[in-house]
Amino acid sequence: MSNNAQPSEKTAVTPPRLLDQVRDRLRLKHYSLRTEQAYVGWIKRYIIFHGKRHPAEMGKTELESFLTSLAVDRNVSASTQTQALSALLFLYKDVLELEFPWLDDVTRAKKPVRLPTVLTADEVKRLFKYLDDPLMDLIVRLLYGTGMRLLECLRLRMKDVEFTRREIVVREGKGNKDRVTMLPDSLADRLRAQMEFVKGQHAQDLAVNRGEVWLPDALSAKYPNAPKALAWQYVFPAAGFSVDPRSGAVRRHHVDDKRVQRAVKRAAGQAGLVKLVTPHTLRHSFATHLLEAGYDIRTVQELLGHSDVSTTMIYTHVLNKGGRGVTSPLDR
Repeated sequence: MSNNAQPSEKTAVTPPRLLDQVRDRLRLKHYSLRTEQAYVGWIKRYIIFHGKRHPAEMGKTELESFLTSLAVDRNVSASTQTQALSALLFLYKDVLELEFPWLDDVTRAKKPVRLPTVLTADEVKRLFKYLDDPLMDLIVRLLYGTGMRLLECLRLRMKDVEFTRREIVVREGKGNKDRVTMLPDSLADRLRAQMEFVKGQHAQDLAVNRGEVWLPDALSAKYPNAPKALAWQYVFPAAGFSVDPRSGAVRRHHVDDKRVQRAVKRAAGQAGLVKLVTPHTLRHSFATHLLEAGYDIRTVQELLGHSDVSTTMIYTHVLNKGGRGVTSPLDR
């Protein structure tokens, strides 16, 4: 061997691009895929809006001009503007780790107070009448009967349904909180039949070397056999397999939420309901009808998973007659 051999030079490591850093940080903090997509999208728009300058070179003036443009030029809603601000705050504080005092002083757009759309008991029955798909019918009835949000329902796992105690455990609801709601007696047999179907389908998936399901918080690394366990399978699985956009793994996901949304919209139209009805309308109706039946507002708060009772208080608007219970002078 020649004594003149030179030691190999170290290969330069290219730091990840900014948006890749954002994605990595979001995943480290266990943000959902939808939040990741939304945040990355807003950060892209912010950078392009300012001529592709690096965010570290910008500050209060640039951020405020971007948010103002959203409201003035694009006429976005307060909630959309707030989401954009949240994405940029995440970028500066969690990714770039730049502690600018002005970030805490940026005024967030206030969301206007809107009364929720609530169906009467008769309107709910009319809606159910036109849900011709048995699976959609079961899901929609479960939304009304439990007060769950749509994705909370679709993300239910087999292990979270307790027939003996007539309970459903809602995992990682809004705010990453768990809670318990009731399992309606009238749906118990149908839900049990659905879970028997999932059991059989899962056995078939395992027979063809499939059967894995996505697990939260890297549980699959801690419990390698859990992704194929029946307990972790979705109660409402999709009809086919799909590719995980993050890992590339081929799995059976849960039913697409858009499918439920379309079913509700179609049924509402066929039922002749003039109100704007979405799956979330059933959650509003659940809360209002419980309060009308005399249940304590704190109990309803816990079933809905609200952190503050003031959020639940909005449903009390239907407990009085129109106009705060005041009788119109025309009716005297």
